[in-house]
Amino acid sequence: MFGIKKNSSKNKESLEKTKSFWNNKFGNFFSKSEINDDFWYDFEEMLITSDIGVKTAFKVIEKIKELTKTNNIKTILEIKPVMRKVLSEMLTSEDILYKNLDQNKTILLVVGVNGAGKTTSIAKIANSYSKINKKVMLVAADTFRAGAIDQLKIWGERLSLPVIHNKPSSDPGAVVYDAINSAYSKNVDLLIIDTAGRLHTTHNLMEELRKIYNICNTNQSYTVKVILVLDSNTGQNGITQAENFKKVVKCDGVFLTKLDGTAKGGIAISISAELNIPILFVGTGEKIDDISIFDKDLFLSQILKD
Repeated sequence: MFGIKKNSSKNKESLEKTKSFWNNKFGNFFSKSEINDDFWYDFEEMLITSDIGVKTAFKVIEKIKELTKTNNIKTILEIKPVMRKVLSEMLTSEDILYKNLDQNKTILLVVGVNGAGKTTSIAKIANSYSKINKKVMLVAADTFRAGAIDQLKIWGERLSLPVIHNKPSSDPGAVVYDAINSAYSKNVDLLIIDTAGRLHTTHNLMEELRKIYNICNTNQSYTVKVILVLDSNTGQNGITQAENFKKVVKCDGVFLTKLDGTAKGGIAISISAELNIPILFVGTGEKIDDISIFDKDLFLSQILKD
């Protein structure tokens, strides 16, 4: 029924480096002798260096301290399941697409910086939903990067999907407007828009993104969802990216790419804890089918092995 599923085997494979990193760090940590100030200091330091960031590490420690006191926990061994509970409450994940597609036609606006893997991520999502007989259309609104239009057209040909495009350097807002009208007339279920990669510090391009987002909301027949594509390798820099994109458009979820190639999977916790944005999908490899719904229970079971 659903286009993208939880793929446990691929999720596990993609988490190998993150799992190894966390288990090496925390493997013997919970065998310390007693809960004292030194323990809490070391605990916070280890969380910070596990790529979940200072703010999130502080939140995690404060919550664990609170639960330790409330539940009258006396031994360090008892803290590990408390840590898992706290991280589980912080992590959010849901597939907004299949929930929408059951009832609504959807415009999916895909945003992010250059090199995050937007176009490949779009192809993976499109492939997944076309496989369940959803009518999918792609839009090449990245009119700035050399070859961006051709890259999306190649994916369209491979997947037998239509691609709406114009000449390079043309107005991306106009391309999006035409695409929405075309999608509406052709009864398209899912319209996926590829936008130009932009640094969050580039004011003009961020304002252009706001314009595109507003254009997407002009057709009431479609529900608009925004997915921010983040490269897992960026670590805490991804939080800064997400914060600034969130100021311009409403980010409904994150596609975390290249998770299989990094030990910095801790960014998933920071994104949820600091920005309250769910992790929707993860890239589990380079192939077109290497995509999965983010499985937070599996994620936690891998990084916090018993």
